[in-house]
Amino acid sequence: MLLAIDVGNTQTVFGLFEGARLKEQFRVGTDRSHTSDELAVMLRAFVDLQALGGIVLCASVPTLIREYELFAERWAGTELLVLGPGVSTGVPIRYDDPREVGPDRIANAVAVRERHGAPAVVVDFGTSTNFDVVNAAGEFAGGVLAPGIEISMDALFARAARLPKV
Repeated sequence: MLLAIDVGNTQTVFGLFEGARLKEQFRVGTDRSHTSDELAVMLRAFVDLQALGGIVLCASVPTLIREYELFAERWAGTELLVLGPGVSTGVPIRYDDPREVGPDRIANAVAVRERHGAPAVVVDFGTSTNFDVVNAAGEFAGGVLAPGIEISMDALFARAARLPKV
């Protein structure tokens, strides 16, 4: 089985795959202070670590990458592939400096191209709201980042004196 992990700024989403089929998924709050040992304790509640044949990681929180590497080595005993610069995804990145494109945005471009084809626009509602463009050639062409819904609401309630936070 393959464990796919998407570490976002607010939540971490886990997907357990048997071949191409998503067998199970679950999400937890992202805790930037988690150690590899704490990750192992948490993940054992959801996954038989010994059944894993590999782990793939997409992390928007760089400080957790090393902890997931240690977790994969010590507790899961399997290889970890970290999505980032230099990892071939089959989707060319047409951006001035491709290293500046977040792995979550690359993963979204790969997924939309695989599932729906190109051209496409991906809208990802998270801590930030991302609008990413995959052009007709199937390349990541760029996009726009905006504050996420919660951040926008917090700013609105902080600035609008008569608007109560509900």
